[in-house]
Formats: sequence, C-alpha cells, structure tokens
Amino acid sequence: MGIFQTTLLYFVLSNIGSITARQEEWKSATATYSKETNGSIITEGACGYGDLHKKSYGKYSAGVSSMLFNRGRTCGGCFELRCVDHIRWCLQGSPSVFVTATDFCPPNYGLPSDYGGWCNFPQEHFEMSEAAFAEIAVTKADIVPVQYRRVNCVRNGGLRFTVSGSSYFYQVLITNVGLDGEVVAVKVKGSKTGWLPMVRNWGQNWQCNINLGGQPLSFEVTISSGRTVSSYNVAPANWQFGQTFEGKQF
Repeated sequence: MGIFQTTLLYFVLSNIGSITARQEEWKSATATYSKETNGSIITEGACGYGDLHKKSYGKYSAGVSSMLFNRGRTCGGCFELRCVDHIRWCLQGSPSVFVTATDFCPPNYGLPSDYGGWCNFPQEHFEMSEAAFAEIAVTKADIVPVQYRRVNCVRNGGLRFTVSGSSYFYQVLITNVGLDGEVVAVKVKGSKTGWLPMVRNWGQNWQCNINLGGQPLSFEVTISSGRTVSSYNVAPANWQFGQTFEGKQF
C-alpha cells in the first residue's frame, strides 16, 4: 500500500473513531433515584419530552443538578455512570450504566448538600430511575458516590420532530438525537420561506413566530459539537399540530 493510501486510510479510521467514541475524563458526582411504580421515570420533566417511554428514553433517564443541566442545553445529552468508593452500596466491579439527561433536579436549600440538598449549587448530581440505579448500586442506599463522563448517544431511527403551537406561534420538540444529543441551534423552512432560525423556548422545545400552515417543512439541526444535519420535507403540506415526523440522524 502506498503512502497516500495509508494516510487516507488512517484519516478515515481516525474520523470514524471520533464519531463512534466520545472519550472524556471521569468526573466525580453523586446519584440517587426516584421510585416509580415500574422502576422507571415516565413523567414529564424540564426538557419537555413528556412520556419518556414514548420518546424511547424510558428507565435510562436522569434528572441532573443545575451545574449539569446548564439551563436546558444538556437535555438529550448522554452520560456513563459508575458507582465508586463505597464497599457497602456499590455493586462489585463498578459496572456502568448509560443515561440521558431528561429533567432538572431542583435545589433544596432548606437541607444541607450532604443530606437531602443533593442538587444544591454547585453540586453535580444525578437523580436516576430505580431500575437504572439498580444496575450500579444497591437500592437500599440513599445516595452513592459516582463517577461520570459524557458519551455519544446511540439512537435507533432518525431525529424526531413533534410540532405544536397555533397559527402564528410554531413550536417543535426535537428528540432521539444521536452523537452529542445536545441541540444548540435549529432552523425551519417552509415551501414559501427560506431557512428561519428558531429560539429555545424551554428544554428541547424550539419556537418561531410565523404561520407555516399548508407548507411542507424542513429542519436544520446543529448539535454542540458543531455538526449540522438537514432533513428536507419531513412534514407534508397537510401536517397538523401534535404530529411527529422523522428526519435524518447524525
């Protein structure tokens, strides 16, 4: 194999590695869990996802403290967690679990940070489902020390766009985002418009004040790494509020 071919192969493999494996340093935090009837977190949270099972996040969802939530920018981001440094509560071998940030864990300044006020600033804390917590620690524990790091999100299917609003208020919820998982910019395009920037309303709900009725819709989504994907005409001209459409994936 010539030098050019070898260099090209190295470049391709290096880029594949950067796409498929996001390696970050382990950081220290704490974790607790919320009890639900089926061991999962299924209720709406501060990211606006609604029923987390319908949005494919299910039991591998977590609320995060304000240090990690970053005013909603972290919604959809994925983390690898492992319980550490506690012989009684951590499972043997410190197995990992992968979770998606889907909610905000609010502070409780009426309690100390080491006893009930686990999400107080500047604590880094994860509130997990009982089922996910049980994969790394004994559920009799109130709180456990963990290490965490950001990882790429692995998703099935394309980005999902759920539209809502009214005639001159258009909003889209973006879910099932791969790679970084964090959406930082969105544009929408109708058949009668150019690309229109949207602004974050809350969580991963994005809005613009324009009437897009009767037009097929395209979306341009940018994630925190700077990658952008465009999905053309994902919603037909007769789309209606409340419907969900699927586009391309990162």
